[in-house]
Amino acid sequence: MLSRGTRLLAGAMVAVCMVLVGPSAPSGALFAGSLPVGAVRDVVPNRVMTWNICNPCEQSNVDRAAEIATYAPQVIGLQEACVRDVEMIRDYLERLHGLVYHVEYGTVLRSWGRCGGVPWNPGAFGQAVLSAAPMTDPVNVEYPDGGSEDRGYMAVTTAVGGRPVRVFNTHLAQRRQEAVRADQVRVLAADVARHDRAVLLGDFNAVPDAPELTGIWALAADTDPQCRPSPTGTCKPTTDWQSKFDYIFLRGTVPLKHRVRPTPYSDHHLLHADLDPGQEALTSLVGLVASYGAVHRVRAVCTGGGVRQRQRRSHRS
Repeated sequence: MLSRGTRLLAGAMVAVCMVLVGPSAPSGALFAGSLPVGAVRDVVPNRVMTWNICNPCEQSNVDRAAEIATYAPQVIGLQEACVRDVEMIRDYLERLHGLVYHVEYGTVLRSWGRCGGVPWNPGAFGQAVLSAAPMTDPVNVEYPDGGSEDRGYMAVTTAVGGRPVRVFNTHLAQRRQEAVRADQVRVLAADVARHDRAVLLGDFNAVPDAPELTGIWALAADTDPQCRPSPTGTCKPTTDWQSKFDYIFLRGTVPLKHRVRPTPYSDHHLLHADLDPGQEALTSLVGLVASYGAVHRVRAVCTGGGVRQRQRRSHRS
């Protein structure tokens, strides 16, 4: 029979091990609260989401997974994402919430300061896309000029609402680098223009009427029909400093509804939209043209016997 001193020593060793290694349950899971009332229990097949998860913010990946599980999107684009964090988020979504996702990464740099690791093998940092459906044709592009930090975009083909769609996820250059973002948008827009149906997610680090976003507005509409690049547009802020930097741009499909949800786990809000995959691209185009106040131009072209198309010059990175 073990002496009292031996039992105390064994208990102390267990406590030390839990501090150094962590519990066998996911980190924080012993104390993680349940999902809020009204949370989604299964993946919503026509829902897409974007979220800059904030790095470095030292937030629990258990909490991040719970935030995602509350709305259970079919597709989510993450920015400022370390591969190690995304792996843990994906694991917790399945183990704690029963939501199974495929994953693709858009790594743009390796940074010990951002993602840990060891100096000779730092963690990978960039974008990631989680999708409940399999993804094909992944592309990862680093912008020729990232600005003060390497930046890029990624793209995959997957299913939203039972229909194939090209999904883009990007993070543009940091604030006060307008010219750099303009060049990045030209690279990104050239790729988006190749697809009739596309969803463009990301943190653009620019407000809706910023000149550098003109190339995106020419191709797609915001998921919020009231948000336009004009003084008459009403755009809900997506950051703690009350600016709209985060977008879900739609090309060839239209939204049914959208929500912006503040979260204590990032300085960027969660933004998600439910899409109507049955709508044709023309519906989105009409809304886009109206946002520029150019309906009379379209009428003039149409009554002249057809709709003219302009050739767009492609830019390769």
